[in-house]
Amino acid sequence: MKKKILIVDDHPDIVLMLTDRLESLGYETLSAGNGKEALQKLDQHFPHLMLLDLEMPEMTGMEVLHELEKISAKKNETGETQGFGGGEPLYLPVVVMTAHGTISKAVEAMKAGAYDFLTKPIELDHLALVLKKVLAREALGRQVVSLRTEVESRYSQIVGESPQVSSMVQLAKRAADSDAMVLLLGESGTGKELFARSIHRWSNRRDMPFSIINCVALTETLLENELFGHEKGAFTGADTLQKGKIEAADGGTVFLDEIGDMPIGLQAKLLRVLQDHEFPRVGGTRLVRVNIRVVAATNKDLKQAVKAGTFREDLYFRLNVVNLSLPPLRDRPEDIIPLAEYFLERHVREMKRRKRKFSKSTLETMRCYLWPGNIRELDNAIARAVVLGVEEEISTDLLGLGGSKDELEELDNLPYHEALDRFGTHILEQAMRRSNWSQTKAAELLGLQRTYLSRLIKQKNIQQGPD
Repeated sequence: MKKKILIVDDHPDIVLMLTDRLESLGYETLSAGNGKEALQKLDQHFPHLMLLDLEMPEMTGMEVLHELEKISAKKNETGETQGFGGGEPLYLPVVVMTAHGTISKAVEAMKAGAYDFLTKPIELDHLALVLKKVLAREALGRQVVSLRTEVESRYSQIVGESPQVSSMVQLAKRAADSDAMVLLLGESGTGKELFARSIHRWSNRRDMPFSIINCVALTETLLENELFGHEKGAFTGADTLQKGKIEAADGGTVFLDEIGDMPIGLQAKLLRVLQDHEFPRVGGTRLVRVNIRVVAATNKDLKQAVKAGTFREDLYFRLNVVNLSLPPLRDRPEDIIPLAEYFLERHVREMKRRKRKFSKSTLETMRCYLWPGNIRELDNAIARAVVLGVEEEISTDLLGLGGSKDELEELDNLPYHEALDRFGTHILEQAMRRSNWSQTKAAELLGLQRTYLSRLIKQKNIQQGPD
């Protein structure tokens, strides 16, 4: 699609010259002979850029800029625009045109929101270069705004009506007001990253970077490079200086996911960053100072890790300033359906499918299921159902949960002893899932001796680990 440029000048010969040149460059043009006419054409033709003469009768170029400021403010209030370039004051990029003797007015115009200026007589090659630069920046700005909006919409809402979640949200908001380090604990899939992003969004660092570092996804050497970056020549292939994610997040928030799996050798280096706010890059000696806020998360028991010698005690105490334990989904069953409805709406929208709803049996199945994978498993189950479903109602089988509720319903038609045996097996299987396959924890949940539970598991040939 051709970019449309509005030329605003009271000299017809200049308008004609600019029109010919811009159309030869592949732009679409429209023109206005004064400021009032220009403002009238904005809402009718939606140009991508305005070329604005500052010296015009009736309404000067500066007056036009001030009107654009007012329009931009109204659009920002109603949410119609987030600003040109993701932060400029005007919703429409403006390049002003002025005579050589009035450069000061061009500077004033740029303070009022104009992106650049051209002096008359206009050099056509310079005009082409300026317009290309302005439009490229505008396109990049809109793309940044779009991506930011998409990310924020995905991570903008903590869904939950249970007291446990409400309590965690209130604590997280209070913690967000400070720069205190936050340690998020909980099983996999309980929403630790969502809480980390929310803490960043609620903090005064919200406009600065949010950097995610997965401490278990890389080898120790690669993780060190990911965290701290390296100097040129630090190792074979290090042809240029590279900043690490900690340095790149200066002023913002660093989210250390799976911190319990960080190699013990790197823990000392991380502790120095948290204490002194400085570190050397790999292969360097010069210290790099940073101002970051750290949020860490793990599904491990860090106290046990400290006792086992796999996690530094001083690092644990440094991280554990504010501690938030996110409950598993099975402990807040009242949140299952609201979350399912939220995921259903999101996936239908993102996949551009027609509106769907859950059948009554599907709702009941979701309520009864223990969700060993927590919110992540629920999200994936809903996504699967939206992809595979063709009917308006989502049936239980589309969730791919193994038919746990259907199997229980079959017990009604079985003899007493067989039904009791089947139901007992089901209870043991769910207890093992809830305890993350720990027989000790499962025995505590069921009120059984561990040795007795172990015999039952062997007798019934029950799965002793995830699929």
